[in-house]
Amino acid sequence: MVKHTLPLSFSLQPAPEQIAQVHSHLLDWYAAEQRDLPWRSTDDPYAILVSEIMLQQTQVDRVLPKYQQFLAAFPTLADLAAAPTADVISTWIPLGYNMRAVHLQSIARQVAAEYGGHIPDTIEELLKLKGVGRYTAGAIACFAYKKQVAMVDTNIYRVLHRIFLGLEHSGSKLNHHYMLALAEQVLPGGKAYEWNQALMDLGATICTSNNPQCTGCPLQATCNAYMEMRQYSLFPSGPVLRQLRKVAEKKETYQARPFTSTNRYFRGRIVDHLRSLPSGQRIPLAALGPKIKPDFRDDDLSWLQQLIARLEKDGLVNYTEEGVRLP
Repeated sequence: MVKHTLPLSFSLQPAPEQIAQVHSHLLDWYAAEQRDLPWRSTDDPYAILVSEIMLQQTQVDRVLPKYQQFLAAFPTLADLAAAPTADVISTWIPLGYNMRAVHLQSIARQVAAEYGGHIPDTIEELLKLKGVGRYTAGAIACFAYKKQVAMVDTNIYRVLHRIFLGLEHSGSKLNHHYMLALAEQVLPGGKAYEWNQALMDLGATICTSNNPQCTGCPLQATCNAYMEMRQYSLFPSGPVLRQLRKVAEKKETYQARPFTSTNRYFRGRIVDHLRSLPSGQRIPLAALGPKIKPDFRDDDLSWLQQLIARLEKDGLVNYTEEGVRLP
């Protein structure tokens, strides 16, 4: 396995004492407080693959009911690979980011064709699957096959950065490659499964992005970010707090834009309407427009064509001059 290395300019090497304390406190906390999630009660690599794809950019509470429904509809990788893509998309809705369903089925078909239906168990082979990145490969290797590997998702990045580097303000952030190197450096021997799950649980419940609950954190005494926040609480005009305010302002500006005006919203509306049509039936774009946008006008047609072209590229629709339908 390829090991990642920290940059020569990276001066912080966590002290063995800090690493040992973090291991002890976090693993003890996880043993008592771990979330009861269905994908943690299985080592089926297919079920874990489904959960990991669903959890991309989607909250756990939204994934839970759809995870069970999806596995009931496609209980094995072979079932998913053989299913009509339209059925896969329909079962996925309304989870969002529907192209993930197409990517998931593509992975299933690749595994069926190239690996005899058995999902590989090494990072190197998993990365050969189209659409599987380093985090997903690590998750499958660790959670399904109990391999001692590190991984970095959004929650793990944030937790490790805050513990060992401090607040994630500009000038201190490591890129993903170097953060993975740090994750490998602090990985406890023989405890990769519990460690990675604990980091994700802490990031999801306590060490959150916008409102961390530091007073209830098991790592408070060993966290560089907590010490940094205590320092700058004495100097409200300090650079850390200024940076945090800038991040908050950017998020407020983005969130001020109504979701119902975004292309993502209309992509979902298109797929939802196509699901309501009889199987195989096409609808002309001129008729589809008013169905998804009540104030649709003739000059919106080029915008709709661009949305349809993108959906077709993502494998979510089939488009001809006669109209559009699910694949």
